[in-house]
Amino acid sequence: MFDKILIANRGEIACRVIHTAKKLGIRTVAVYSEADAQARHVKLADEAWLLGPAAPKASYLLGDKLIEIAKATGAQAIHPGYGFLSENEEFAAACEAAGVVFIGPPASSIAAMGSKSAAKQLMERALVPLVPGYHGDDQDPALLARETERIGFPVLIKASAGGGGKGMKIVERAEDFAAQLASAQREALASFGDDKVLVEKYLTKPRHVEIQVFADQHENCVYLFERDCSVQRRHQKVLEEAPAPGMSEERRRQMGEAACNAARAIGYVGAGTVEFILDTLTGEFYFMEMNTRLQVEHPVTEMITGQDLVEWQLRVADGERLPLLQEELHIHGHALEARIYAEDPAKDFLPAIGHLHVLRTPQVSQTIRIDSGVVEGDEISPYYDPMIAKLIVWGEDRPAALRRMRQALSEYRIVGLTTNVDFLATTVAHPAFATGNVDTGLIARHRAELIPAEQAVSHDLLAIASLAELAEITRLAALRRAQSNDPTSPWNDAAGWRLNEATHTELHFRDTSGDRIALAHYRCDGFIIEIEGESIACKLLQESHGQLRFDLNGRQLTADVIRHENELHLFVFGRHHVLQRFDPVLDGLDEQDDTGSLRAPMPGTVVAVLVTAGQTVEKGQPLIVLEAMKMEHTIAAPAAGLVTELLYQVGERVNEGTELILLNTET
Repeated sequence: MFDKILIANRGEIACRVIHTAKKLGIRTVAVYSEADAQARHVKLADEAWLLGPAAPKASYLLGDKLIEIAKATGAQAIHPGYGFLSENEEFAAACEAAGVVFIGPPASSIAAMGSKSAAKQLMERALVPLVPGYHGDDQDPALLARETERIGFPVLIKASAGGGGKGMKIVERAEDFAAQLASAQREALASFGDDKVLVEKYLTKPRHVEIQVFADQHENCVYLFERDCSVQRRHQKVLEEAPAPGMSEERRRQMGEAACNAARAIGYVGAGTVEFILDTLTGEFYFMEMNTRLQVEHPVTEMITGQDLVEWQLRVADGERLPLLQEELHIHGHALEARIYAEDPAKDFLPAIGHLHVLRTPQVSQTIRIDSGVVEGDEISPYYDPMIAKLIVWGEDRPAALRRMRQALSEYRIVGLTTNVDFLATTVAHPAFATGNVDTGLIARHRAELIPAEQAVSHDLLAIASLAELAEITRLAALRRAQSNDPTSPWNDAAGWRLNEATHTELHFRDTSGDRIALAHYRCDGFIIEIEGESIACKLLQESHGQLRFDLNGRQLTADVIRHENELHLFVFGRHHVLQRFDPVLDGLDEQDDTGSLRAPMPGTVVAVLVTAGQTVEKGQPLIVLEAMKMEHTIAAPAAGLVTELLYQVGERVNEGTELILLNTET
């Protein structure tokens, strides 16, 4: 077994590999960019080496430098994780040439599957069923348009060299094809350095089912069953599970054997995933692609098989035989994985950046696992994927796993940036997902239920916020008394006393509906809180470090309340609610600028300018395209008007909130 390995990656996958390496007594070398100098994976490794600036092209994609560091540190092997150089045949070949073991398949296997179009042709010759499409080398836009007409709309444009939803576009009308093709090619070039695409028929209600395969250097190959990854947004997975709901033993065997045959056809070694589209209408399955690396969602496979796939990778790369044969592998229970992202589901899952002011997680156990590359206080930067963590749970069966996932999501406390935790909780609880009626269109089909419009905070929540504020007022008053030369001074009293009036305190909050006022009347055994004509009897039973135990009209409940700047974050009833706290005398009522649709929603690079100065545009017309956090974001006109000035050009970097275009809407 290796004595030392280098991990050519970052974040949660680097931490995941380090965990297994430590278990096996293998020393680890981490690498990092300037933006990751204080990252968790850097601190966990035995040693860490600086690669360069934050941009991946100047750091994590420097294959020659990674090999140099491996040689300098005496690392015998390089684990590429996933993403970055994990499926780069040139890097795999360079490792071999340098005498450093690449913990992955041979370069020839990566090359065979690295091009989606070439892989489709290979599978076609091997008689593996394929979705109708065009996988050729001729990338002439006119030819692609003709092939699309032959296939029939809707179609899916996919980056030939890609994955993870990058360079992937659904096209439903012929008139949209040219623009979507150009966008897919830009994303593909930016993410993979190759703008080649393929076009396939888009199945309207498919499931995304993938098979985990493993092969060694002794011609042994097994499948470790399947994962259902159908719940996706922006063609990227957010919920995964194993085994797939409703999968028969016969279909499992058919797909598993097909996956192993695909691996054998290219002389595969190591961990790989063969992805299939399963047509829910016909029951037929079609080869989609093979990922020649470890997958993000591998923990659900580990949970149902009891195997450590990273340990398998290390042993196979060191020349050992597979730890188990096919007949020795069995499914035990059910596992779910939820990807917790810094993103805003209400804004089409726009990635978010910022600091993790608070990060509290469920308690890890044998049935709850958390893979993460960040800790409280860390920053989610614009340079990399905005994943905060992977939450993985196990249950004796799917209903048990669902219950455990719902409970675990309700225990997350994240403050400092927008996350998808509430969205995940709503999705897991939705009847369609709970009954296993999943396909890749689940989110789009139930969007209104999964991402409901923001509503005014309820009176009960305002009452809870009021109790939290009253507890804070009492705490501060006690602190003043302790520090005062006159503890009996009325200025140090928090009882709401008023001259010739009943004792009360007026509390001011702000939510999406506007300003909200709660009037708290002091009583000997608690409060009567008056909110917009409703009176709520309240008692604060216990308060400790922001955790409140209270009584609302005879109901005893608990809530976590976290203060961050002028925000009050309430975690109650399994959801996260945010209120603004303000003092109308001190704070004023600053008007918010709602013209941000022509401002950059986050730091990024201008990749396309679609209009010219002096051009008249219609409401909703695309104006400019930004690339940020590996995805493209189109800025559209908020109203009809005249473009008076373009403030940025293609290739220029912009900061969050930067005005991009001047648009005169009064023409």
